[in-house]
This record gives sequence, C-alpha cells and structure tokens, in this order.
Amino acid sequence: MAYRGPNMKLVVILGILVKKDSISSSRLWISLGTLVLLLAACSVHPPETCPTSTPVGLLDASEIASDDSLPFRFPLDESTIDKTLFFGWFGVSNECPPNMADCYEYPVHLFHAAEDYKRPAVTPVYAMADGRISFSGTAGGYGWLIIIDHPQANLYSLYGHLSPSRWKLETGSEVKRGELIAYLGDSDENGGSEEEPLEPHLHFGIRAGQTADFPARGEWRFQAGWIRLCPQDLGWLQPSVVITSQEIPAGGYPQPRVGFLTRWGFEFLITSIYTVGAVSMLIFGVKKKNRFLLLFPGIVVIAAGIVFHNNGMMSSYTLLTIGIMILAVGIYYFIQRPRPKPQNRS
Repeated sequence: MAYRGPNMKLVVILGILVKKDSISSSRLWISLGTLVLLLAACSVHPPETCPTSTPVGLLDASEIASDDSLPFRFPLDESTIDKTLFFGWFGVSNECPPNMADCYEYPVHLFHAAEDYKRPAVTPVYAMADGRISFSGTAGGYGWLIIIDHPQANLYSLYGHLSPSRWKLETGSEVKRGELIAYLGDSDENGGSEEEPLEPHLHFGIRAGQTADFPARGEWRFQAGWIRLCPQDLGWLQPSVVITSQEIPAGGYPQPRVGFLTRWGFEFLITSIYTVGAVSMLIFGVKKKNRFLLLFPGIVVIAAGIVFHNNGMMSSYTLLTIGIMILAVGIYYFIQRPRPKPQNRS
C-alpha cells in the first residue's frame, strides 16, 4: 500500500509507521539512542561452560591468619568442615548433574561468582584485608550483605548471607585485616525464610576493581552472586586462590577492559528513561500549569530517586533534584490556584 501527498509522507522506523513531518530531530535522536542502549543492554550471549576451578585447601587458615605480614586472610576461622568440598565452587553452573535424580531444574543457566563455605549460624566473619566498607545492608537473597573495598590491591570482597539481627559493621567503617565484621545468619534470615530455609553458609566473592566501578543492575552488577556470563570475564576471581597466593600485582589486580555500554548499558538505560521522563513531566506540568500533573509525579520521581540511591545506582541525586523541583512547582501552583469569588446576595 502506497502513501501519497506532501503531508502524508511516512517513514518506517523500527517497524512503526510515523508521520515524517511530525518527527523532530531531537525525538529521532532520542529514539535511536534508546535503541542503541537497548541493544547494548540486551546483547548477552551466555556461554555453555566456563573455565573449571578446583577448590584450594584452606586447612592452613589459622596459620595464614596469624601471620600479620601477609596481605590477606581467610574470612572464617579454620574448621574440620574445610576437609570436604565446598558447598558451592567458583564458576560452577546451576545445571543439574546428569547422575543426580533429586535436583531442582533452574529456568536460567547461571554461573557462581564466588565460593560458599558451610558454617553454622552465629559463626564470626572477618575482613580478608584492610579496607573500607562500601556497602552494609539487606540485599534480597543475601540476607545481610557486606562489601569491602581494598584499594591497596584494587580489589573488593563480598560477604553474603550474614545475620541482619546480630551485630555488624555499617557502611563507611574502616576495617583492618582480620577484624570482625558480622556473624552468619540463621536459616530463616540469611536470605531464606521459615517456609524456605537456607542452609547457613558464607557466600564469599572477590573482584578486581572497586565497588563504584560497577553498576547496581545487569550482569556487571557489583553485588552479583549468580550470573549468566563467566565470572572470570567480568573480573571475579577465585577467592581461595587469591588468599593462598598472597600476591598483589604491581598496581593492583587489573579490571577487564570493556566499553562503557557493555558494563553500564543496562543501568544507564533505566536511569535515562527515568530522567527523561521526569524532565518531560516537569516541562509538561509547567506548560499546563496543572498542580495535579506535578504533585503526584513529583512524589513518584522522588521515590524513584530514593530507591536508586539505596541500590547504589547512577543519577539518584539527579532524580531527587528533579523530583523536588516538580513537587515544589506543583505546591506553588496549588497555593496560587484561583479561589472562587464570594457571591453577593441581594
């Protein structure tokens, strides 16, 4: 079917018919930019397998911990449990082994970005090296999660399934190697529940870089536990190997060299949509001078900014600022609204 006439010229963009004369250049560039971000955020090709890893024995954990000249230590005290295999190996897949009859089939193929160590609840957990706590709080299936930046080695360490009900250090605390940071959680508070308890254990991860170098969403998220890509390709290191090697490369452990959109694309897309939407709400509400088009959206944008901030996402302060502006303008129009004139009665 053909379209004719000077005012009915149509172009096909992404399979959608749009009037050519109605498309501004800014909208076109925004649409194309959004497409690029979508493609970058969604272009994940999960591998079939990842490089295998062999758990390294940590029966000398006490000896390592007692040697103050060493940069790292095991985050748990030595235990006879360490004579057995780990609860979850580094890089292991969540696929069921062919010889295991009673096994839950996960809908998505994922790889483990850490090592899990079985220990009973209330087991003390220690900092693996000197550093600063960049995150300490609840994190979904982790229960309580603590992350420590170690700039001297360009590493950060991650400690999951801690107890939210017991003593723990807070965000911003400076820690020394071997300092107590928290305790392991009970099966109903460590990411599990009374209905679905989770066996007490420590999820311990180490990654090249600092927490702020990674987004809060997507495969490259800083708090990842199970991911679709090989952990080694995203900078995750096998914790037991790092600890037993006791080596720090010159300049620290190098991060993977990837493009901005590869690492931050998914989060950048989300924050861009919210930011553009918030600015559009502000402009539209001001043009219409409608208080209701400003008050409710302002509260929503502020709430989004708070959620972004709590999750360590970019543009959180930008959203909070725009949300406050939208709300302030809405309150101004609400105060300045015309009041009905009193009727004269004769």
